[in-house]
Parts: sequence; structure tokens; C-alpha cells
Amino acid sequence: MATQPFHLLAKPTGAQCNLDCAYCFFLSKELLYPDSRFRMDDATLERYLRQLIEAHAGLPEVVVAWQGGEPTLMGLDFFRRSVEIAARHLEPGQRVLHTLQTNATLIDAEWAAFLADAGFLVGVSIDGPADVHDAFRVTRGGRGTHAQVMAGLAHLRAAGVEWNALTTIHSANADRGREVYAYLRDACGAAHIQFIPIIERVAEASADGAVPWSSWRDRPLYEQRGEAVTARSVSGAGYGRFLIEVFEEWVRRDVGRVYVQMFDVALANWVGVPPGLCIHSPTCGRALALEHTGDLYSCDHFVEPAHLVGNIAERTLAEMVASPVQVRFGEDKRDTLPAYCRGCDVRFACHGGCPKDRFIRTPDGEEGLNWLCAGYKAFFHHIDPVMREMAGLLAEDRAPAEVMARHAAADARRGRNEPCPCGSGLKWKRCHGAPPRAPAAPPPAPPGA
Repeated sequence: MATQPFHLLAKPTGAQCNLDCAYCFFLSKELLYPDSRFRMDDATLERYLRQLIEAHAGLPEVVVAWQGGEPTLMGLDFFRRSVEIAARHLEPGQRVLHTLQTNATLIDAEWAAFLADAGFLVGVSIDGPADVHDAFRVTRGGRGTHAQVMAGLAHLRAAGVEWNALTTIHSANADRGREVYAYLRDACGAAHIQFIPIIERVAEASADGAVPWSSWRDRPLYEQRGEAVTARSVSGAGYGRFLIEVFEEWVRRDVGRVYVQMFDVALANWVGVPPGLCIHSPTCGRALALEHTGDLYSCDHFVEPAHLVGNIAERTLAEMVASPVQVRFGEDKRDTLPAYCRGCDVRFACHGGCPKDRFIRTPDGEEGLNWLCAGYKAFFHHIDPVMREMAGLLAEDRAPAEVMARHAAADARRGRNEPCPCGSGLKWKRCHGAPPRAPAAPPPAPPGA
């Protein structure tokens, strides 16, 4: 039986979505359930919540996390029932944290009021300014969705809903790290940000990365196979460059004010405490995905037949999370690291990254190197001095935000024509020494707000 907390992304609409984002690997998962209506029924909802809470018996908090597809397609009544059912099953003194990942295009004042009243934490998918966001986050008719997302976000902010920005990094924004970050912070008001690299594996591609399909709807069931990537994918070096650009802006202005998941995870590894994110933990296997049918998969990125663990109508969540097949899935992350990674000086911060991205070869030809390795190395080496300083401040029971004063003092002595310390090759005055590009106007308040 499971004795430690685990995280579960439940997909009440399966892969169904009202958008057709070009890079969405999950859209093709509808092929797993060809005769389905893609709606979680009430019996499965009740079974799921009861088992989830039972599996966390004795723990103070249970996280109920909804994702898709687009979960808001289920309608408000479904989520009202989910809140009521969860409340019935909680132990005395136990609390529930409800979370929802959404594209926000269907969020209106009624949705926002409910989410605020129920205390939901909402993750909003937004890739940056309109031209960046609309490059790939489009409707089924190919139209950009930025305006609709910002309208939904305005409703959430007006209602006081706690929210995070979920921002994918891809070919359209990888070279605009500081600008994207400043937009999320200033125009959107994001205080918590997750950056998610887009890596679309394919069996083969032409020299320019082109493939004979533009959307996942145009191809068979997507599985984690292949050693090539699409042209939309971010390169390892590009991802590292993006993170460094953001870090150099954040460390000067926003430590303790804006929380970037990747930086929090890095600091945890420098301090030597569990980072809370499987990607940069030694093992994984405790972040699973539940389909609308009650089928449980080893991971959100491995919703495919080979990684079906079972169904909650036949076995409990606790049993399946603790099952040998799931434990082995998680331990394989550590046990299959190539020698090149095992001897790396930043292994403690990286731990090989996500298994889904470990499909290229090391310099000596061993399989299993992460596609993002070059970026991870560049980023972790770059932030090492600051992370050490922050770790030292924490050890002295002082605030990590104190690092901003040191950067301010160093920047005051820096010549305008000196190279920018971010490593871009640009002069300080042309890079992080210049004010960030002015963001677009914040989203307007929704009618009646």
C-alpha cells in the first residue's frame, strides 16, 4: 500500500479539447478510447476521490488535480460535485487542495467565482505576448487564442483566484526569454511561473525538422519513441539560453516576489532537500495520470498501452501506485542513467531530467542522454554561484532575496559597454542592463467585475 503522498493528474474529458494547439502531444490519446464519450461518469468520480483520499490517510492534505484535454468542458456542475464528494470523504482535520489546469478560454465570471469560493489553484496555459502565444496555441480553425486566454485570466484575477502561469518553450519563444518572463510578470501579473520545454519526438524528420503533419490530430497515436524532433521543438542549447535569460532578470528584481518553478527546484537540490519535482529528482513514479475511464497510467507523458497500470474499478489507487511495475518505472529513471550522466558534476541538480526526453546518445555513443543535456549543463553551471550564495543565506536563516543587493552593487560598477554577465555576447547596455521590453497593456477587467 502507498505510504507516501503521490500526485495524480485526472483527465475528466480525456484528450478532448476545444483548442488544437499544434504541439499538444495529448490530442492523439483519444485514439486509445475510440468509442468513448470522453466524460468521466459519476461512479468513476466518486471512486476516484474516495480512493485518492483513502490513499492519503493520516496526511494533512490531499491534492485533487484536474487536467485534460480541457477539463472545463465538463461544466461547472461536475466540479461542484467533485468538491462536495471530496469534502464527504476527508478525515477530521484533513484538507483538500483543488487544482485545475486550463487554457482559460471558457472561464467567465461564474467560473471564476466558483474557483475562488472553492479555493482552487488554477494553472493557466499562456506562452507569452500575442504573437508568441498564437504561433501554436490555436483553435481548430487555426485562429490564435491569446485574446480569449487574457479575457479568461482577467476574470480569474478579478475574482481573486490564485493562479500560476504554465508557459511552454518552443521555437517561437526560445530566443525571447527575458521578454516572455517580463510579459508574464508585468502584463499578466503572474507571481508563480512554470516553464515547460516542448520536445516532440518523431521517428524521422527531414533536415529542416519538417514532418508530414502540422498537428497531432494529423498523425497516429503519439508515443515516446524516435530520436528526431519536430521543428517546433526547443533545442537543448535554446532551452538553457532561455532559462539563463530569465534567471538574470529574476535574480536582479524578483527573488522572493516571483516564484519560478525551475529556480525553486534548483535551489532545493543545492540545499540538499527533495525538490518536489520528479524531473530533477533521482527517481520518479509518484506522479501518475488517471483517464476519464478510471484507467491509471504511470505518468502523464506515458499515457500509452505499455504503461497502463490498471483501472480503479479493479484495483485501488494505493495498490497500483505501490505495485512492482510502478516502482520499477520510477527506479528506472535512476538505474538507466548513462555513465556520462553518473559522472557529471551537475548530476545532483539534474538527475538526468525526464525519462521521456532521454533519447539521444552520449559523446561516447551510450544511449539514454537527455535531449536537453546541453541546456541543463549550461544553466546549472551558470547559476551555481548564486545558488551557493542562496544556500548559504538559508543556512544562516536569512532571506535568499538578499542576493539582489549584491547584484545591484555589481551592476552599479559595470560599464555600459562591458559584456552582459548572462553570457549572451551582447553589451550590458544592450542586454540585461537595458529595461525589459515594455509589455502590452494588462488584460481589461471583464464586464461587471
